Amino acid sequence: MGRKFLKDYLFWGFLLWLLGYLLGLLFFILVPRDFIGWVIMPIGILATVIVLFKKIKSKSFKHYVKIGIAWTLIAIILDYVFLVKLLRPQDGYYKFDVYVYYLSTFLLPVLVGWLITKKKLKISLKWQ
Repeated sequence: MGRKFLKDYLFWGFLLWLLGYLLGLLFFILVPRDFIGWVIMPIGILATVIVLFKKIKSKSFKHYVKIGIAWTLIAIILDYVFLVKLLRPQDGYYKFDVYVYYLSTFLLPVLVGWLITKKKLKISLKWQ
């Protein structure tokens, strides 16, 4: 495993998942349970798009598809271990918002990769 693999696939996938997990714990005391996922999702999408445009440097569409697969697997596995098994939500964890979250975790890297590699899109985010 190369350094790029570890960083693009595992590091960013874990960090984005951790952001959502920590926000979930924070919002657990602030937001009704049924809405936590919907409140976190825009923040997660924004963070994911920033990472994809600022931190992932690839000209390969295939690389972005693999990132989408890896990040989705990371989210599914860590959600199962740290939410389903550890916290054992009484009303269950897997609801519509979770499936939208998994789908967007896969599709965002694919769409951004398509925009960057197929359309030769040059987007510069000026935030630092």
